[in-house]
Amino acid sequence: MPETQTANAPSFESVWALMQENAVQMQENAVQMQENAVQMQELRENLKETERVIKESQRETDKSIKILSEQMGGLHNKFGEMAEHLVAPGIVERFNNLGYHFDGIADRGFKILDEKRNLKTEIDILLENGDYILAVEVKADVKINDIEHHVKRLEILRKQRNKDSRKIRGAIAGAIFQPNIKEMALENGFYVLEQTGDTMKMDIPVGFKPKEW
Repeated sequence: MPETQTANAPSFESVWALMQENAVQMQENAVQMQENAVQMQELRENLKETERVIKESQRETDKSIKILSEQMGGLHNKFGEMAEHLVAPGIVERFNNLGYHFDGIADRGFKILDEKRNLKTEIDILLENGDYILAVEVKADVKINDIEHHVKRLEILRKQRNKDSRKIRGAIAGAIFQPNIKEMALENGFYVLEQTGDTMKMDIPVGFKPKEW
């Protein structure tokens, strides 16, 4: 039989060299994986710190917004109080000049409560006599929703006084009255008292008819 020979059989030295090369590569891969693990841990820590900073910043922002809101609310209340102080002193006389004959302010800050004693609405100034009940809303800067709310307020008052035969009318007094807002108030049948200097004036246009509830 002819002798069989293996062509290009790898030598021991080449196999050993390849094994050593693979071992070095595996070691390098292990080192790289360890470095990646360290980087991932650093990234997680950075993300946690970023999240902490964002949360802290959000808390500070919320705190600032709350403080600003309280300050703005307090400022609005002060303007409202100032406007009410301008309105109240002469309001009885102004309406008596129209023939109402009120004896004085019946209530300031008149509250209407439901069956569970929860506040349903509040009327800034309430005038009453034997024929009429007149509810006055006082605002520093009158907006459209103030007019809408006053309509609902008088509807609530009417239900609360459902056994009262007197006519209920309304008025809105404001330190700032934009022309379109003033027109809307008049169209809804409200008397309009507008600040001029340190007093309040009440102009009644020709053809104006107060609404009754």
